[in-house]
Order: sequence, then C-alpha cells, then structure tokens
Amino acid sequence: MQTFSTKFAKQNPNLIASNIFGLIKDEMALVEQEFEKQASSNIQVINYLGEYLRSSGGKRVRPALLLLSNKAVNSDASQANVVRMATVMEMLHTATLVHDDIIDNASTRRNKVSVNARFGNQSAVLMGDWLYMSAFETSLQERSLEVLDILTELTRKMTEGELIQLTVLGRTDISEEDYFDILQRKTAYLFSACCEIGAILGNASKEVQKALRDFGKNLGIAFQLADDVLDFTAEKEVLGKASGADLLEGKLTLPLISLVKTEPEITGVLDKIMRDGEYKNNARQMLLQKLDDHGHLAETRKKAHDFADLARKNLELLPKTEYRLGLEQIPTLMIERNK
Repeated sequence: MQTFSTKFAKQNPNLIASNIFGLIKDEMALVEQEFEKQASSNIQVINYLGEYLRSSGGKRVRPALLLLSNKAVNSDASQANVVRMATVMEMLHTATLVHDDIIDNASTRRNKVSVNARFGNQSAVLMGDWLYMSAFETSLQERSLEVLDILTELTRKMTEGELIQLTVLGRTDISEEDYFDILQRKTAYLFSACCEIGAILGNASKEVQKALRDFGKNLGIAFQLADDVLDFTAEKEVLGKASGADLLEGKLTLPLISLVKTEPEITGVLDKIMRDGEYKNNARQMLLQKLDDHGHLAETRKKAHDFADLARKNLELLPKTEYRLGLEQIPTLMIERNK
C-alpha cells in the first residue's frame, strides 16, 4: 500500500503542494473568511484597502504552518481559535509586506500593483499600521500571555531587521553574519512563531514547542536562501516582482556577498547598478554568468537544502502522522517552487 510519504516522493512540487494543502483545505477556507472579516471596517477607505490586500492572494504558507503544526501535535484545540490565530499570522505578514514595499519603493507585489504604488505611501503606511493593530486585537481573544509575548517579540525583531537592513543598504561590504542576522529577523522568526503558536494552541509539551519553533526557523532560512537564488534565476511570474530586484533596491543577497569575496573588483559594478537603479549593458546577465562560473548560486542552493534537512530533523519528536509528513515536505516546496 502506498504511504503518504512515498506518494509525495513520486510527484512534482505542484502535486505535493496540492496534497499538503489538501490536508487543511477546510481550515484554510475558514482562514480566508476570517481574513476577510478582520480586514473589513465600517470606514470605507480601510475596507477598500483591506479587500485589495486580501484579494492579492499569496500562498498563505504562514497560516498553513500554524494549522499543520497544531494538527501535528494531536491537538484538541477549538478550530475557531486555531483559525483565528492562523489569520493573525497572515495579517502580520501582510502588514510587513505593505511596509517593506514602501521602504523599497516597490511598484509590484505578487504580480499586482503594490498598495503604495496605487494608493500612495501615506495610505500604505496607515493601512500597514491598521493591520498590525487589528492582528494584535484579534490575538487578545486567546487570553494567552505566552502567545502575546511571542507576537510582541516577533514584531520587535522584524522591525529591528528592517532598521538594520537600512544601515547596510547600498553597501557592498555586508558580511555573511550581518546577512543571516537580517534574514532571521525579517523572515525566519515569523515562520518560527507560526509553528510554535500552533504547538502552544495544541497544548504540546515545551520540548515539542521548541522543536516546532526550531523547525520554523530553519524552514524560514531555507526559504530565504532559495529566494536569493530565484531573484537571479526565476521569471517574474514566479517571483511576483522583477528578477534581480534585490540589488536594484540596494540589497546584497548571499550569492552576491560570496561573489564580492571571490572578485573584490566587482564592487564597482554593483555600486553602479545600485546607484542607477537599473541594469545597463547586460550587467544582470554578466553577474548571473559570474555567479554560475564561481558556483555561488549552487552553493547558496546547497545551504538552502542543508537548512531544509535541519528543519526535517526538528520534526522527529512528533508522532508520524500525515500532518507531520506534510510538514516534512514543505521545505522541498520552499526550495523547488520555481520548477
């Protein structure tokens, strides 16, 4: 008889995603309904902006992680409570994207005009703030200081990540240590919080809570490393934004940090691209070729797989249910999502 894991192993990433999300199909539909409810307001402009953001889509990976983590610990928690907190995590994620796009002066998000580009920075800032406050207001219904502590620390870390990144924006001397510090604050801690809160809502042991927290953190790092590779190799339809956009925004990703170590003289080219805000004279193709020649893209992809392996090891404490097996497959989706 074919098991859940062997069935996944023989399928492509799209079918794997379909199977994983199929495990929580009903709950994800409820998350969508809850998001629509929480993002609505009797103030017309907020209602309009909230619907614009919600309908922009996204893979909803973060609420899915909370739901799967909760089910993976054999939770008997109220479905309404779990769905509500899964929605909170998506609202926090959406708020960070709105603010990130303002900082980066981004014109698109998920192949759609960004909120700041369509409605202006002032409206976008206030809408991001409103989403943050609405998410925290909703989370108060849990009456859990533990959950609130996690959300408060998470929001602080994400804000610190943005501030730290601003201090290195446009610089070519950023270290790997700085890079990973920013990565964890801006990306990995949110993944981690989703998994940990799912375990807390399921009354899991402290040991299991930590295992899922570490799983989320390692998964988030793998996700971002894969995104660094995609930034140079994927088509716009995969990224939801222009290829090579990170460098245009003044951000050096891990492959470029490695390239600077290998060819210090490349800093002049990178400085010019960041200063001009565009790739001229086939500069992007030249960088891509150098990254390939030196193996920096392959090296970054390998690191992504290494963190994915660590994430899977974090799940060994959990009972081997279809939900754990679903979690085990998510790292593969994060890394292979361009195929």
